[in-house]
Amino acid sequence: MEEEIKKLYEIINDSKRIVFFSGAGVSVSSGIPDFRGEHGIYKYAPEEMISHHFFLEHTKEFFDFYLKHLVFLDAKENECHKAIAYLEKVGKVEAVVTQNIDGLHQKAGSKKVIELHGSIHRNHCMKCHKFYDIKDMNFTPIPYCSCGGIIKPDVVLYEESLNEEDITNTIRAISSCDTLIVIGTSLSVYPAASFIDFFRGKHLVVINLGQTRNRVDAELIIDGKVEDYLNMENIRKYLKKWVSVVLTHFL
Repeated sequence: MEEEIKKLYEIINDSKRIVFFSGAGVSVSSGIPDFRGEHGIYKYAPEEMISHHFFLEHTKEFFDFYLKHLVFLDAKENECHKAIAYLEKVGKVEAVVTQNIDGLHQKAGSKKVIELHGSIHRNHCMKCHKFYDIKDMNFTPIPYCSCGGIIKPDVVLYEESLNEEDITNTIRAISSCDTLIVIGTSLSVYPAASFIDFFRGKHLVVINLGQTRNRVDAELIIDGKVEDYLNMENIRKYLKKWVSVVLTHFL
């Protein structure tokens, strides 16, 4: 493990434009379950429960499931989120491309975040298009706007397309970075996982607890918990020349 950590930070030290590509495994230590991990929540088809047609045809059941399994408003950013935000603060990070909808990267201080699958924190009325923060919504369990319309989360459901601007920004970031660090994802969710194929840089790193897709040809592949490698303790130990800049903000 120690050699893997040293190699990881050698790569980070050698990098000027890092893109992090994050999945559900990044937020597990924040108390948010990994949908497809060993202890995930999908005991029956998630494609059905959080699909576009299910939202339209079984709206109450959709929100019952959504609130129970996808919304964790009390979740706190963890050491991995903080480490990534710190690396952005010191100019190492070009972008954070995430499949997560929890907003924890931003909560930790990251600014350059592309949320491929949307966010629980953004919601709009399907009738008048009024914006709602999730904290301002009244779930009964169906949340209604003052105009009477149903408020839909800005989360990409199965059968829905990714946002075109997010796709463009993701491809641009990954194709122009010198280092791509894939964290907390098995790279099994498409089309999001296909974006790593646009990488043309120097260093490709994968950190995930469990297997990723076989065709990933990475310089460093680590089978382990992301937060054991990307954390502020390791930042202090291996990136000492930057610690004095803004480290106190992340303690």
